[in-house]
Amino acid sequence: MEDQGTLICLPDISGFTRFMSEIDLELSSKVIPALLNNIIYSNEIGLKVSEIEGDAVLFYRSGSLPTLKSLIDQSKHFYTQFYHRMETLLVKFDHHEESKRIPKMLGLKIIMHYGKDVSLVPIGKRIKLIGEDVITAHRLLKNSIQIDEYLLLSEKLLSDYNEEGIEERLSWDQLKKGSDRYDHLGNVDYRYIDLTNLITPSSEN
Repeated sequence: MEDQGTLICLPDISGFTRFMSEIDLELSSKVIPALLNNIIYSNEIGLKVSEIEGDAVLFYRSGSLPTLKSLIDQSKHFYTQFYHRMETLLVKFDHHEESKRIPKMLGLKIIMHYGKDVSLVPIGKRIKLIGEDVITAHRLLKNSIQIDEYLLLSEKLLSDYNEEGIEERLSWDQLKKGSDRYDHLGNVDYRYIDLTNLITPSSEN
């Protein structure tokens, strides 16, 4: 087990299951990889990729947490670049009759957690993350939040930052508190904020 902490970041494409089941394979097999690649290349704070999980990218970064500003800026960058990429995909696949459904069905949520209960295990060319804090981050994808696109920050992560700074950096919408109970983990507290105000929706045709 690592003595230092590990930041775990999980950008997850919401609406993935429905998209894959309702959109024909010719289009979905091009759109989803393009969006996942976009997420990977939007990384600006030295996150490393552990796994690509179908509809999500599991990033990690060992050591002390980055500044709150850089963490929030990275989250905003993931989200805005995700939507810029969707706009280019709309143009690229304009000939496809189902292309206009892309932004209506897909979105992005981002989970961020930090803890010391993480082991970094090399398997092949990848680093596999193992430990309770890894489980916690994945469980947080299944939560009671009633919106589809948001940034979720665990209280364990936020405890490393000044409370005043948290309110200042997360000011584009209302920052809300949440808590969910998970088997073997107990209650996990977090705060979350809607991401949709960060973009100007394209006019619908």
